[in-house]
Amino acid sequence: MKIAYVTPRFFPDIGGVETHVYELAKRMKEFEVEVLTTDPSGKLPKFEEIEGIKVRRFKSYAPSNAYFFSNELRRFLKKHAEDYDLIHAHNFHALPALYAGLSNPRVLILTPHYHGHGHSFFRNVLFRFYKIYGKKVFEKADAIICDSEFEKRLILRDFKVEEFKVVAIPLGVNKDFLEKSKIGKKILYVGRIEKYKGLEYLIQALKFLPDFELEIVGKGSYKGKIIKLAKKLGFLSRIKFYQDLSREELVRKYAEASVLALLSKFEAYGLVVAEALASKTPCVVAKTSALAEWVDERNVFGIEYPPKPAKLAELIKKASEVEFENVRVPSWDEVAEKTKELYFATLEKRF
Repeated sequence: MKIAYVTPRFFPDIGGVETHVYELAKRMKEFEVEVLTTDPSGKLPKFEEIEGIKVRRFKSYAPSNAYFFSNELRRFLKKHAEDYDLIHAHNFHALPALYAGLSNPRVLILTPHYHGHGHSFFRNVLFRFYKIYGKKVFEKADAIICDSEFEKRLILRDFKVEEFKVVAIPLGVNKDFLEKSKIGKKILYVGRIEKYKGLEYLIQALKFLPDFELEIVGKGSYKGKIIKLAKKLGFLSRIKFYQDLSREELVRKYAEASVLALLSKFEAYGLVVAEALASKTPCVVAKTSALAEWVDERNVFGIEYPPKPAKLAELIKKASEVEFENVRVPSWDEVAEKTKELYFATLEKRF
């Protein structure tokens, strides 16, 4: 069986969607797998093989790292969609998934990673119009895989698809985490540096956390404003920025952290929370969207959005002092097996 994964970005880019595609694709060894993705930089190889995964990259235009317009990819899919037994498209918030849906593939699986919003005021306005046209990909999909029950409810509400087509398969983690080794008091943030991620609340909370440092792993359009705020408040010396870390380096950051914090206004899942829990690192999250599903008040503590800095600081202190209880999060092997079962069941229905 020949499978194509369509995604706006892929390795060496790192993020929740990129990780999801990579971890699935490398576990589909009994199939012929190809990743169709875009390269706005124009600097990456047009074709390469990564761990047995064939990767094709197409020129794209991605203003503010969004949308990923690509006539090259659109034309390729229109011409070659039927070459694949199944196309699995990722990320409704970017155009490649829509290109896949409109290419009339034999079988279309959609993982929308949908959270219902654009990442800025302007993008949110555009997104409202895009949803009207973009809903076609939901209509074309033979099955829809959601990252969480929250996302599933959102999809059913916003796109009125038949419920039998929609299933929730949470994302997984690898089993490569290190023994816990706290070095000082460290708050860890991992993710894109965008306004909706709520990083400014962590910066403000440092006023009430004199003994803590903040480590930020990621990059994004809001980084300059975060640095400016940290300078203004006098906390920049207590913040360290990292980006493009290797997997080994990121795993070490999880192991050394006292607390992971994720205060996003919206998330479809929250993969970094799963990875923190797998590394036995307690978490503080905003009680918003899918993040609310993680809150257990033992290992994961929730705070109302937008969080008040003093209250956030209290919760971070509390989380850093808890005796961590083991939490079971699914492995990527389990996620891949469930995904394969869905592939076969969908193919059986269609043919």
